[in-house]
Amino acid sequence: MGKPTGFLELDRAERDYLPVEDRLKNYEEFVIPLGDDGVQAQGARCMDCGIPFCHTGCPVNNQIPDWNDLVYDGNWREALANLHSTNNFPEFTGRICPAPCEESCVLNISDDPVAIKTIECAIIDKGFEEGWVKPEPPEAKTGKKVAVVGSGPAGLAASQQLARAGHDVVLFEKADRIGGLLRYGIPDFKMSKHLIDRRMRQMAVEGVVFKTGVHVGVDLSAKDLLRDFDAVVLSGGAEAPRDLPIEGRDLNGVHFAMEFLPQQNKRVAGDTIPADVALRADGKKVLVIGGGDTGSDCIGTSNRHGAVAVTQLEIMPKPPVREDKQMVWPDWPIKLRTSSSHEEGVERAFAASTMRFKGKDGHVTGATITEVEWTDKGPKPIPGSEKEIECDLVLLAMGFVGPVKAGVIEDLGVDLDGRGNVFADDFSYKTSVDKVFTAGDMRRGQSLVVWAIREGRQCARAVDLYLMAQTELPR
Repeated sequence: MGKPTGFLELDRAERDYLPVEDRLKNYEEFVIPLGDDGVQAQGARCMDCGIPFCHTGCPVNNQIPDWNDLVYDGNWREALANLHSTNNFPEFTGRICPAPCEESCVLNISDDPVAIKTIECAIIDKGFEEGWVKPEPPEAKTGKKVAVVGSGPAGLAASQQLARAGHDVVLFEKADRIGGLLRYGIPDFKMSKHLIDRRMRQMAVEGVVFKTGVHVGVDLSAKDLLRDFDAVVLSGGAEAPRDLPIEGRDLNGVHFAMEFLPQQNKRVAGDTIPADVALRADGKKVLVIGGGDTGSDCIGTSNRHGAVAVTQLEIMPKPPVREDKQMVWPDWPIKLRTSSSHEEGVERAFAASTMRFKGKDGHVTGATITEVEWTDKGPKPIPGSEKEIECDLVLLAMGFVGPVKAGVIEDLGVDLDGRGNVFADDFSYKTSVDKVFTAGDMRRGQSLVVWAIREGRQCARAVDLYLMAQTELPR
């Protein structure tokens, strides 16, 4: 693949960022593209490794060596067709996927993987710039109607695939705009929302009908869906946040991250947030509890608001800067990851747990935290390690425990698995209720955008097979 000696002659190069002082002034994307020549040079680094382990790292099974080689040879349009054959939305994954493919790259054994994510993003961005990305309406309609509930990446992928197969697809979304967490969870500075709108225009021509502001199970009964549609896909995500039931949790100023982040996305979109519910970090000391991507997004947003200090707590021990390759490669490693938001300003504490919140006049003013050690029974507070942290805004970003049960799940009465997700196997994607399928975080639990796209595509194939007794959609 690529240039046979490219990995020996060329160093890894990544996209750069605008300076921190510049990017904190707005909510725009701040990644600086490599340019065609730089991307082609990175494509040249893809080695003839024999077994492309990057395939095992990529949930959507991108044919990475193939489009690396095509880019190196300047065959951008063919590279785009190859990329789209496995991934409906590479402009999303090229921005917000953590790139498990790069961790699986053979060159990562020496910490020098091919810049796969950069190449992927360059291919799709060039495709749109050149006008190569066109709607793909079906040649014939099947007369079958499919309802998709939830417009995150799983629902979007399932809808597009089913529409291209000729089915009449209606995509229901309870929020006022399409996109799920892509729209109201991912900050604009990580992924501009015009990318969603652009895909919606394509999908509308392909036959997808978008219905926003419709909460299935509340505004529209699930029984009506079963009556009016030949199949129903549940792709509502895992929206139930993990809470922190400790002393002081009910104080004003203690909020879930997903109360905080969507508001800023709405502001960027031009909406006005009523003053009595507005959450901002201007001039505040912010405590972010949770060390994952959502916590990182809270940090970046708080710093753009003008927070005077941001502290992030992670209950897990601080991981090593470099993993033991012989132990974990080509699997996803646990290692210290510093995001662009971390670089913008934060104090990070590991192996730390919050014991209680303190307040004055009903508003949070601080938190008592403690160091913990991990035992067979979980984290155990270390006596004498307690300390106080001043904070007047606390953001709980500790992940999600599964889908919200009230509404369509209870309305349909579908079976749940042991973790509280909607039960369906990863081949048929069928729930316990006839005609009802499920995909994405609602089925597998909190996960990555790339897994959601994979599940949406595979679920669409299962639905098409169910409706037509045969299918040409890829798995």
